[in-house]
Amino acid sequence: MNTINIYNADFLDILFEGRNKAYGAYDLRRSEDKRVRKALIGTASIALVVIGGYVLSNNLFAASTGIRNDAPVAKTTVLENLPPAEDKVIPPPPVATTPPPAVSSIKVTPPVITRDELVRAEDEVVKLDSIGNKSIAVANIKGDDLNGADIASMLGGDGTSHVVEAPKAAAKETVFTFVEIMPSFPGGEEALLKFLHDNVNYPRVAQENEIQGIVSVQFVVDKQGNISDVKTIGAVKGGGLEEESIRVVKKMPKWKPGKQNGEAVSVQFNLPVRYTLQN
Repeated sequence: MNTINIYNADFLDILFEGRNKAYGAYDLRRSEDKRVRKALIGTASIALVVIGGYVLSNNLFAASTGIRNDAPVAKTTVLENLPPAEDKVIPPPPVATTPPPAVSSIKVTPPVITRDELVRAEDEVVKLDSIGNKSIAVANIKGDDLNGADIASMLGGDGTSHVVEAPKAAAKETVFTFVEIMPSFPGGEEALLKFLHDNVNYPRVAQENEIQGIVSVQFVVDKQGNISDVKTIGAVKGGGLEEESIRVVKKMPKWKPGKQNGEAVSVQFNLPVRYTLQN
């Protein structure tokens, strides 16, 4: 390219002068403006189609329902079958009554045996004939002795003695001695024997006196499997065997409760604990 036609040449022709224009880069750069314009026109066309379709669908829906998008919607509420109005009588407010005045009260001091010179005038025992209509209280208070009311009656008392009833004891739960499904130690009899073997300590007094035999322990397994009312029955062996048996039974975990008619119940249970001396 010479100096004469350099001003008429395109920038790409100057850039690719003396290079291989058939490689592809030249054509891509040459057609870049056209491709960008086509992409913008295509995107704008799709956006117009979407917006136009949305507006058209709204207009068609409004036309089919007879409602204009720009028209306000008026809603009328009609009340039908209302019950007849009732004349409610409003009761008058309660009348506040003024409590009657209290009668005079007189302080009565419990009698104390002491020397006469140590007795104060205010501590002297009041004579019965000087009380009159006055009320017995902890202090001397001046009141209306003619129209006044006794303090006890003002507080709801009637001057008579009242009997205070003791609270009724709750009904004692029924304890069965035999049920359809008896209580059981968790894990069965083998677990019970192992628990006794691991926890029973032969009392030293019983060993020294060669006391052995079976101690029967009686207890109650309640609905939750808790053990209560533990005691020994039968002939007393002594030597601490009864105390040790009770201690071990109280140490037991919860049992599986007994059942009667499909419901858990409290059951009395007897457990023999054998003590044997090894030769």
